[in-house]
Amino acid sequence: MSTGLNWQTEPGAPATVRAPELTDAAEARAWLAAVHGELRAGLHTHGAVYVRGLPVHSVADFALVRDELIPSRTPYREKATPRSDYGADVFSSTDLPAAQRIRMHNENSYTLTFPGLLLFGCLTAPDHGGATAVADCREVLRNIPEELVARMRAGGWTLNRSYSEHLSIDWRTAFAAGSGRAVERYCEEHLISCAWQADGTLRTTQLRPGIIRHPRTGDEVWFNHLAFWNAFSLDEDVRETLLSECGPAALPFNTGFGDGAPPTAEDIDALNHAYDKATVRRTWRPGDLLLVDNILAAHGRDAFRGDRKIVVAMGEPVELADCCPTVAPSPTPGPVIHHG
Repeated sequence: MSTGLNWQTEPGAPATVRAPELTDAAEARAWLAAVHGELRAGLHTHGAVYVRGLPVHSVADFALVRDELIPSRTPYREKATPRSDYGADVFSSTDLPAAQRIRMHNENSYTLTFPGLLLFGCLTAPDHGGATAVADCREVLRNIPEELVARMRAGGWTLNRSYSEHLSIDWRTAFAAGSGRAVERYCEEHLISCAWQADGTLRTTQLRPGIIRHPRTGDEVWFNHLAFWNAFSLDEDVRETLLSECGPAALPFNTGFGDGAPPTAEDIDALNHAYDKATVRRTWRPGDLLLVDNILAAHGRDAFRGDRKIVVAMGEPVELADCCPTVAPSPTPGPVIHHG
């Protein structure tokens, strides 16, 4: 079996390799084993690698090739979006509505241990749209105004969550916990402050670094959910409805700078523009895989029409402490940082 890869690089699309003619998932796994080293080298160069044309038709097929590309699995911690669990640590990419675009983000950037690798697979391609877009976080960092980079480097960012069965994931699902005490223990161990509300709901806050270095390549990257979960990234009508119903303190998600100060609308626009400039995509076809280095590349989802079944697996856990964070994680915002 030939093992040389023919890399296809073109503007607006992720680096892509085409698989040879293979009969089944077992042959696909054998081919991936033969080219694994070259794929990983390409991943460090490009941040994400698209593999086109594999005979991957089912969850079982996907799990088989996953075990070759990502032998060590990572659990889905501090859940934030609804997913279907297909077993064997294979999930739906997300169960959010088809008309809703999902902005660029790094998976679990707010946790102390996060997946180093993500693998997406297309079992059913939508009629229109629905690409899993990716953005090189080295380029994102270069695209961001210097003032915002300096502020993030010095102070990090804060995530505030309010868990509700009606507007977001409830705390039992988010923390895979059966009791409030179990949640409190998790939060204490993972540097998260938590507060129970009079109605039994939970609110949490955590301070995290937003700029880290890849533990293998040494590349510095923009790695956070500051823009993704900020209220200004919501559609205006959705934002106004949520603020009217919940108030700022009880939004399902909201973010701030490391001192707790909220970003301006202009700040969030600048960050989202930096992601958009770095974003590339390729239209899904059944059997395609997308391997993403979760530190070097952010990912998102375009809105779509028609049936779409994209599965995902996560693995190669990475400790935040091994990534040269510019700010130490904490359960509470840090001191006010003066700029200018």
